[in-house]
Amino acid sequence: MSKRKATITRTTRETDITASVDLDGTGTAEIATGIGFLDHMLEQLARHSLIDIALEAKGDLHVDMHHTTEDSGIVLGQALAKALGAREGIARYGAALLPMDEALTRVALDISGRPYLVWNVAFDRPKIGDMDTELFREWFQAFAQNAGLTLHVDSLAGENNHHIIETCFKGLARALRQAVAIDARQKGRVPSTKGSLSG
Repeated sequence: MSKRKATITRTTRETDITASVDLDGTGTAEIATGIGFLDHMLEQLARHSLIDIALEAKGDLHVDMHHTTEDSGIVLGQALAKALGAREGIARYGAALLPMDEALTRVALDISGRPYLVWNVAFDRPKIGDMDTELFREWFQAFAQNAGLTLHVDSLAGENNHHIIETCFKGLARALRQAVAIDARQKGRVPSTKGSLSG
């Protein structure tokens, strides 16, 4: 099996971001976005997916956190898509029911090549740490769009906003771990009757 690794760099007037992934890693993370809470969530994503992630972002944080958050999702999604290549042999689907104390989130995804986000997550605080809670949907939308994922995220229970969003990222991690795994029974085939997962 070829090494399923990729690096993407994206530079705009608003951000300069480089992301690298190794789908067959051990969950190591080297994250520096300048947004402490986002760093923490991306570290959780790496650790629980067992995908090695390195991401460095320099953004216009003097304006706000929106561009850095969204663009980090874009670049990480593009790196995932590149590392997956033609998707031969992958399990394709993944799902997780992720509890954390009083919070419970369901995440289901399909590496379909047809990006779509269903986001049923609500917060009752405007910020977690210094990060606006409205930005979490922006990150998940950007990631799903650029990775080519159909992604459903449903918060089923929760009162603590930190717990709610952490279950979203950990649930995504566990679902990704399943979906990108190589299925020996596929024998290298693309898991689609069309023969392609490009949309």
